[in-house]
Amino acid sequence: MARYTGAVCKLCRRERQKLFLKGAKCYTEKCPVERRNYPPGQHGDSKRRAKVTEYGIQLREKQKIKRTYRLLEKQFRLSFEKANRQRGVTGENFVKILESRLDNVVYRLGFSTSRAGARQLVLHRHLSINNNVVNIPSYQVKAGDIIQVRPKSRKLDTIHESLKRVSDRHVPGWLQLDKANLKGTFLNMPERVDVPLNANEQLVVELYSK
Repeated sequence: MARYTGAVCKLCRRERQKLFLKGAKCYTEKCPVERRNYPPGQHGDSKRRAKVTEYGIQLREKQKIKRTYRLLEKQFRLSFEKANRQRGVTGENFVKILESRLDNVVYRLGFSTSRAGARQLVLHRHLSINNNVVNIPSYQVKAGDIIQVRPKSRKLDTIHESLKRVSDRHVPGWLQLDKANLKGTFLNMPERVDVPLNANEQLVVELYSK
């Protein structure tokens, strides 16, 4: 399945909440979710709503999480299956796996204002982990790993412009950011309660358990 390349604001409107896919625009009054908080399409603002089934609710939650982390269907399924094989609560394991993806960590540290932008930084080899170049967005970052902007990329305007907004976004407690040296440390795997994800991953577990 090809990666979605359409207007990402429509995805947020479809889920009727901000998924923070557009970067800086999501934090302004220009955000379409603020102005048109109803699904896109001809009948999106209709007051009549079709009855939503249990399956429909579960599917919407799955789509919400998949779109938030900008994953393809296969990537999403493989991550879930990995979580299902681990000990503990499957849903919580799933969120931890998604949060420890390199592209997500780069986004959480503030090197990019969106996960899509973070993915591009990784793919274009602008970052290293423990001094080794890694260009795989799905790479699983581990406790103690140091993510750093490579010397040749330290003057990228996109990174510096994004870091200016970090105070507004707040770096999560499981990460440590060193702005001056353009590097961050993955301190530990986050607990679910500390992850700023407005979604119910348990509904995804129920969906895949059918």
